[in-house]
Formats: sequence, C-alpha cells, structure tokens
Amino acid sequence: MKNKRRLRSHEATENLNVWPSFTDLMANAFMIISLFLLLALFKSLFLKYAAEETEQNLSDTERQVRLLQRELATLENELGESTSNVRQLKKTSSELQRLLLSSNQRSRSQIDSLQSEIKRLKSAPPVVVIQDSGGYQFDSGSASLPEDLKDYITKDLVERIERISQQRNLYVVEIIGHTDGQVNFGNGNLDQQLEQVAKGKQPVDSLKPGSNADLGLMRALEVVKQLQKVQEQTRRLEGVQFRPYSAAQIQLPTGDFAPIDRQPDASRRRIEIRFSPLGRAETVR
Repeated sequence: MKNKRRLRSHEATENLNVWPSFTDLMANAFMIISLFLLLALFKSLFLKYAAEETEQNLSDTERQVRLLQRELATLENELGESTSNVRQLKKTSSELQRLLLSSNQRSRSQIDSLQSEIKRLKSAPPVVVIQDSGGYQFDSGSASLPEDLKDYITKDLVERIERISQQRNLYVVEIIGHTDGQVNFGNGNLDQQLEQVAKGKQPVDSLKPGSNADLGLMRALEVVKQLQKVQEQTRRLEGVQFRPYSAAQIQLPTGDFAPIDRQPDASRRRIEIRFSPLGRAETVR
C-alpha cells in the first residue's frame, strides 16, 4: 500500500517537472518563430527598398540615355549642317577665285576705289547727331535749349568734343541745325539782331525766325553759345572754334536732298556736330 502511494507521489512529481520544461520549450519556439518572422519582415522591407532604388536608378539611366540620344542627334544634325556649310564655303571660294581671275582692269579699279573710300571713312572723324526728340526736343519755333539738352551739351558733348579734337588734332567744330519741311510764317528779325546775339549782347530768345533757315541757325547758334559758355567758365575746349550753320529743311539724315514735305517729321529735326580740319583759304576772283 505504501509502495503504491510512493509510486503515485513520484508520478505526480514527474508530471510537475515536465510541465515547466514544456512551457520553456514553447516559449523558446515562439521566440525563434518571432525572430524568423522579424528577419523575414526585414528582408521583405530591404528587398522592397532595393527594388525601388533599382527602379529609380533604371529610370535615371533611361533618362540619361534619352538625353545622350538627343545630344547625339543634335551633334549629327550640326555635323551635317557644318558639312553643308563647308561645301557652300568651298563653292563660294571657288566662285570668288574665278571672278578674281576673270576680272579686268575696270573691276580692279573699282576695288581700289572702294578700298580708298573705306580707308577714308575709317580715318574720317565721326559726326555727332542730336535728335530732336524726348528730353532734347525744342519747343515748336523756339531755339531755347531744353534742360536735358543743356545738361547733355555741358557734360557729355563737351567731353566727346575734347576727346575727338585731341585725338585727331581738329579744332574747328561745325554745329548745323536741321528742320523739317513745315512752313514758318513768322516775321523774322535775324537781319537786325543776329550779330548782337552772336556777340552775347542779346539772348537767342530775342530772335524771331522768318524761315526754317532762320530756325536752324538759331538752334545751332544756341548750342554754340552753350559750348562757348563752358569755354569761358572752365579751361576745357581750349583752342576749339565753333561755327554755327543752318541747313534748314533741305537735307535728309541720309545726306540726300529732301523732297517737298510740309508735314511734321521729327526724324528730320536734328543738330549735327561735325569736325573739320582748318585748311588754308584759297580765294577765287
């Protein structure tokens, strides 16, 4: 009887000892499975990231390939155009050589004449043209200098005249007034007072133009008076002589004679500043 009790007690004890081992085994198995699941999850995320990055790299690579293909096509087109241009240049060169070889004495004379004209134009002093527009526009029928034009003459024009005169040893500056073809119906008094204005005893405002020739001369004279004022007040423009002239409405900006046109035309109204060498006068009797 006692043996049976011991046996039962031993079996119960064994049963109690197996259960903790089983629970430990299950816990370890759960941890291992969880670890595998985490590894699988990390691997899945890594593969997804790698796939996205690979896809992005492939997209960038495709974009670069397309850009390179476009550049290649552009270079091919440029090369084709360059080849065409080279052929055209060779053809033109051949034609020029043929023309030069077949040219006669007259054509050579024309070439020499053109070269001389180009040389003359390069050596000729520039012509400064002040257009009658914007802040430089005279009032209709008036020779009073607008303030903007007065500032330009005092600062920029004086400096330009100094530079050109010193570079080319030119000390005679011609100021020419040009008008458009509008008819001037005023009663002029230049014949009575022009000398007084030129000597500075009367202002230009005292003059009344009776023609476009009068108006052009009045405006040219007013510019001259402003330049002479700078000469008197400063040591600039030393030795430079100024001579006012009028071309009235007779000359277009191109230098051609103007047709009859009585309409207002601002492009024809201007002041020209020309530089002339002072040569020896020859009197014809």
